[in-house]
Amino acid sequence: MFIQTEATPNPATLKFLPGRPVLENGTLDLRDAEQAEQSPLAERLFGIPGVSGVFFGSDFITVTKSAGEWQQLKPMILGAIMEHFMSGAPLITPGSAEVNDRDAPPWHSELAAPFHSRRYRSPADVIRLS
Repeated sequence: MFIQTEATPNPATLKFLPGRPVLENGTLDLRDAEQAEQSPLAERLFGIPGVSGVFFGSDFITVTKSAGEWQQLKPMILGAIMEHFMSGAPLITPGSAEVNDRDAPPWHSELAAPFHSRRYRSPADVIRLS
């Protein structure tokens, strides 16, 4: 499993691309731990000190931080994402979430395309599991 990371226009937000589908339809923006109860992965991510927001798209996850440095947060976030996908658990607890596009931050739809095409390939940005 490869997980790539990309910068976003917001320096407090980082985009994670697990190389597989994330959310089948629409988007889901979770802004606090209470909302994260809809998703086992979001609960894991909000359990990391400094994480203040999680956004799921079709093939990516963005994480927003309120504290800490990416250098320290990124390994914990990558670990949580890998553990989730390797476990086979659902992204969304059945019947718990309303998934839609109206919650998407404006920059996701307007600016995501240029970031989608620029994939980082440095060893620090790609994790491989066998």
